[in-house]
Amino acid sequence: MGEVETAPKPGTDVPPKKDKLQTKRKKLRRYWEEETVPTTDGASPGPPCNKKNRERSPQRPKNAHILKKSRISKKPQVPKKPREWKNPESQRSLSGAQDPFPGPAPVPVEVVQKFCRIDKSRKLPRSKAKTRSRLEVAEAEEEETSIKAARSELLLAEEPGFLEGEDGEDTAKICQADIVEAVDIASAAKHFDLNLRQFGPYRLNYSRTGRHLAFGGRRGHVAALDWVTKKLMCEINVMEAVRDIRFLHSEALLAVAQNRWLHIYDNQGIELHCIRRCDRVTQLEFLPFHFLLATASETGFLTYLDVSVGKIVAALNARAGRLDVMSQNPYNAVIHLGHSNGTVSLWSPAMKEPLAKILCHRGGVRAVAVDSTGTYMATSGLDHQLKIFDLRGTYQPLSTRTLPHGAGHLAFSQRGLLVAGMGDVVNIWAGQGKASPPSLEQPYLTHRLSGPVHGLQFCPFEDVLGVGHSGGITSMLVPGAGEPNFDGLESNPYRSRKQRQEWEVKALLEKVPAELICLDPRALAEVDVISLEQGKKERIERLGYDPEAKAPFQPKPKQKGRSSTASLVKRKRKVMDEEHRDKVRQSLQQQQQQQHKEAKAKSTGARPSALDRFVR
Repeated sequence: MGEVETAPKPGTDVPPKKDKLQTKRKKLRRYWEEETVPTTDGASPGPPCNKKNRERSPQRPKNAHILKKSRISKKPQVPKKPREWKNPESQRSLSGAQDPFPGPAPVPVEVVQKFCRIDKSRKLPRSKAKTRSRLEVAEAEEEETSIKAARSELLLAEEPGFLEGEDGEDTAKICQADIVEAVDIASAAKHFDLNLRQFGPYRLNYSRTGRHLAFGGRRGHVAALDWVTKKLMCEINVMEAVRDIRFLHSEALLAVAQNRWLHIYDNQGIELHCIRRCDRVTQLEFLPFHFLLATASETGFLTYLDVSVGKIVAALNARAGRLDVMSQNPYNAVIHLGHSNGTVSLWSPAMKEPLAKILCHRGGVRAVAVDSTGTYMATSGLDHQLKIFDLRGTYQPLSTRTLPHGAGHLAFSQRGLLVAGMGDVVNIWAGQGKASPPSLEQPYLTHRLSGPVHGLQFCPFEDVLGVGHSGGITSMLVPGAGEPNFDGLESNPYRSRKQRQEWEVKALLEKVPAELICLDPRALAEVDVISLEQGKKERIERLGYDPEAKAPFQPKPKQKGRSSTASLVKRKRKVMDEEHRDKVRQSLQQQQQQQHKEAKAKSTGARPSALDRFVR
């Protein structure tokens, strides 16, 4: 018998003594065991016996796969409880207060429509149920994506700048010195003048990221620099006239149109290539998504050079004499050429003839520029007129202004500002926003330079306008010109060398073929029904029969005398009658739809006449 524990005397707090052996025999509790009251023996119950487990476990089939037992003991899997749906209104914060605005924040419809790429006014085509369900799923995903993009727009903290006068003051009278004095130190450092009268006049070009600047003088001076930090990358003299200069897909490569041939340099000033097939080039344009360098020459040829493989994709004869005016449409990569007869022609490397011709001026065209959305085109001619055209299919002038000297150079900014260089004066016009055309009534800014203008370009993602003139290079501050937010995966001004290399590989993999350049890029996602029918017709004429035609019905033979000639003919006639009924039913439906359209047109048309009774 065990020892009997004695109760403590009243008034004392000493607990009763326990047997030392009993405390030593006490085992530790396993993690699968629940905390229980110790037994009289003082030991906690252990795991159940293996024999009982063996008897109770069901027998496995012979071919069943048995997993090997791990030496490390695993925690037994407890079945998860089903997740209970909770009303968001009933959820409270840590402080206990209820959310006054439960659920996701509403998104304005106007912001969602800006990111939507599907036209919901067009009904889905009549097709199979499986195809229709896929189209509906694609529309739902597109709508969800546009809502997410609209919500993420809240993260774009930067806002475009602007310039306002006090008490109705004309902003055109505000000079650059006043703007530099009013802005912060970092913005004021972006305004500078490079006095290079020895080798002028100059043409200039900014890289796609807006971080680097390249310029070339008519007397052979070529230089590239990081204009933000003023760090010079390279500076050479090619000992030949430089007519135009362009950055390629990155700031590491530079194309220079010299007096005789086209040359390619790197950012250290080392000549990499001399392309002799592009001779006497006057203008350069680079298409970044197609890796195409477009050149216009004195001989009247428009040449497309694929810089990724080093081959000439197309050489098109414009048949309009010397080509001095060229610009590109950033929306669809179509090249706009200005001619001496007052017309502007639109070109694609996939066509040997121009896509369209627009009569813009009574005299020769001096300059052409297209905005970033591809909606508006600005032209200036020898008749001293500046016109803005609508490129959305009408090609009609929206506004016209007569200038005292005529504009020799034009350029659009990312936010829709239009700049015109007239002699040694630069005028800038602004509109209501990015999607609206600039108003030509009153200039937004005006600046006078030390020499005649020879080149203009707005810096991407900066409120800066670069002007090349006979006296050098001038960097002007134009508030509201640049896009305040940039895409870090596409054009990152702060990217490192490794990031630039990775972006270049990705851009080469996503290169758009030159054959896809057309006026309406949205047409690429549609089916060309006319070409499809024409190809089908030519295939039938070549083969002599229609390979896609439905085979005539052939009844299957049956047994027990049911495949007689009479029964076969009867079954064939039954199928033919069903097909005939379907055709008649479809023709009746088409006639009813046509009559409904005609009646609707009559109801919305002119007033009824007494002679309508004779119409059959």
